[in-house]
Amino acid sequence: MTLMKSLMSAAAAVALSAGAALAEPALIFDLGGKFDKSFNEAAFTGAQRWAEETGESFREIELQSEAQREQALRRFAEAGANPIVMAGFAFADALGQVAGDYPDTKFVIIDMVVDAPNVRSVVFNEHEGSYLVGMLAAKASKSGTVGFIGGMDIPLIRKFACGYAEGVKAVNPDATVIANMTGTTPAAWNDPVKGSELTKAQISQGADVVYAAAGGTGVGVLQTAADEGILSIGVDSNQNHLHPGKVLTSMMKRVDNAVFQAFSDGPDLQTGFSVMGLSNGGVGFAVDENNASLITDEMQAAADDAAAKIATGEISVHDYMSDDSCPALSF
Repeated sequence: MTLMKSLMSAAAAVALSAGAALAEPALIFDLGGKFDKSFNEAAFTGAQRWAEETGESFREIELQSEAQREQALRRFAEAGANPIVMAGFAFADALGQVAGDYPDTKFVIIDMVVDAPNVRSVVFNEHEGSYLVGMLAAKASKSGTVGFIGGMDIPLIRKFACGYAEGVKAVNPDATVIANMTGTTPAAWNDPVKGSELTKAQISQGADVVYAAAGGTGVGVLQTAADEGILSIGVDSNQNHLHPGKVLTSMMKRVDNAVFQAFSDGPDLQTGFSVMGLSNGGVGFAVDENNASLITDEMQAAADDAAAKIATGEISVHDYMSDDSCPALSF
């Protein structure tokens, strides 16, 4: 009997071990790849931090086409991955088709809301962080003209642009803000050549600070800004190190924290709607050894003061997503 119990116990342990392995989390990157130095890379950083702190592993996949979204979700769900995290709003349609077929699997989508009982939707107050870097841009600009280059022309990116313009105008009401979008298809996220062209065009119009919210396309913006002797502003990840002394700051969108938290919560994570903004460390601006010489004490104090007031509601930054309007900028 003792031997039988031992064998049963061993079998149960093996089963539990196999189940635990199958329940490891998974991360699906959006088009552009996990090393885009921006949004996807921020997601990867959060997953890596979780793996290093826990000693656990996770699954991942880099998409090569739009058609792979639903396929990747179903493949991970069938394999028992839980939770499954998606980096990007473009997964919404595929997740809407898949979530109901796997009620015991938890899904996390970043940058979009999908209403399903087993989905956590994480969105960010990008307009708040963009307002702060807009203030810094206006304070750093000598010409009074600054630029914004977005990726795909969608409401989410207009949300960045509008918050940025509002921050610029808060410092200098007479400033000019030039805004361009890279394109209207997902290819707009991974076109550094077009990003470079748009940067040069804005420089020709007098811009001496350019903010890029364009995924991999932004790499071209930052490179050209550095080459042409103007300042740039990075996004999502801290991109200050890409061109030390040339990147004024980076608008940090803590996608890494969203992924880290989802992986940490595991299969029992709470679903529903989650908002990350200045009040809970979801967005901010980066100051480090790479840009310290560009951010004066007065600039940092002004941005910090505004951040505190936004967090408490004393300053309200217009959210383009709320009514499709942009008081500080015309597209």
